[in-house]
Amino acid sequence: MISAGDFRNGKTIDIDGTVYQIIEFQHVKPGKGAAFVRTKLKDIKNGGVVERTFRPTEKFPEARIERKTMQYLYKDGDLYYFMDNDTYEQVALSSELIGDTLKFVKENEMCTINSYNGEAFAVEPPLFVELEITDTEPGIRGNTATGASKPATVETGATVTVPLFVNTGDKIRIDTRTGEYLSRA
Repeated sequence: MISAGDFRNGKTIDIDGTVYQIIEFQHVKPGKGAAFVRTKLKDIKNGGVVERTFRPTEKFPEARIERKTMQYLYKDGDLYYFMDNDTYEQVALSSELIGDTLKFVKENEMCTINSYNGEAFAVEPPLFVELEITDTEPGIRGNTATGASKPATVETGATVTVPLFVNTGDKIRIDTRTGEYLSRA
């Protein structure tokens, strides 16, 4: 159990069956009345942010989030399959849970699966990936002074904006958090 007086940024707590991560907290001691703790909490399952106040003596169970590195195997219909490389156990996650998080991830790459009480709620792709460009228009010679860019399709099917000098067949490095081109690989 963790009391509201001991809140710290990044801690995860269970409030009425919902797991929240503390984004911000502030101890407030008004001139008149009792002290309280003002917080911003992020629901880890749906990403919503709420603001709540607590008395410093209120206690909540601390939520232990399990982060496990697993290998992304393949997609079959609406299910994405992952394998634990230690136990070779396979886990299938639905496309609603995955969303767009795997649009830059190839098969056999390592991802982090976040779960609470054995139930997976989020997938974190690797921060940076190297992918080959499968389709893009050829760049026009001499048009590089403006820093112009063009769309390109990578081997996973996602579209990325790249500089004009990048061609089909080139390997590029992408930041999966923002979907931005970083460099040629």
